[in-house]
Amino acid sequence: MEQQEHAHGGGRGAEGGSADAEAGYERWKGKGVALRAFFYIAGTHLFAGFVWLLFTLGEHAQK
Repeated sequence: MEQQEHAHGGGRGAEGGSADAEAGYERWKGKGVALRAFFYIAGTHLFAGFVWLLFTLGEHAQK
């Protein structure tokens, strides 16, 4: 049981390194959120650019 808690960061107390592990995990989570936000924003802009291109091409199409 102690090994599972230590492996998953559940062992908090006077043990050396648990605070460092938790801080590293928080940084990792923050990087994940930033990366996900970047991809969502980039994807939204690509989709908006595609829709804009469709409107532009539709405007210049011969009718």
